[in-house]
Amino acid sequence: MNNVPEQVIAANKQGMETFVEFAGIAAAGAEKIFDMQMRIAKAIFADNVKHSKSLVAAKDVQELTEIQAAITQPATEKLTAYGRSLYSVVAETQSDLSKFFDGRFSEVNKTLTSALDHAVKNAPAGSDVAVNAVKSAMTAANQAYDAFSKVARQVTEATEVSIAGTTNATTKKKAA
Repeated sequence: MNNVPEQVIAANKQGMETFVEFAGIAAAGAEKIFDMQMRIAKAIFADNVKHSKSLVAAKDVQELTEIQAAITQPATEKLTAYGRSLYSVVAETQSDLSKFFDGRFSEVNKTLTSALDHAVKNAPAGSDVAVNAVKSAMTAANQAYDAFSKVARQVTEATEVSIAGTTNATTKKKAA
């Protein structure tokens, strides 16, 4: 494909396909969060109706205090479960997006390398400096991307450990 218009058309088509795939991943993540929030909103509404009926039916202050105490612990557990569920959906979407970008980055890298090799073959004499500069920039970009990916994975792992610790603390408080 040495014809420039064909290359532009192919690049535009690839760009559109990439955008559509990215938008699909993002929309699927948003849909999961929305569905989860709707389920939780329905559950909260049902719990509030139930608790309101219990509070209205209380005959004295002692019973009212007991009802309020009984409501607090399950609410804390449900809030913790919501946080874990939300994190799970976000982590899954982030993982899908990371795979998507890793694949795209790899494809772009191959395309650039191929184009650079083609340019080297057709480059005029004395253009070695420019070619080496581009190769050096590509190597630096690859290293930066690898470092960013590594940091993103470390942050994800640290967050998972933190959530697990919070869950364990909540479970221990419940047992006590």
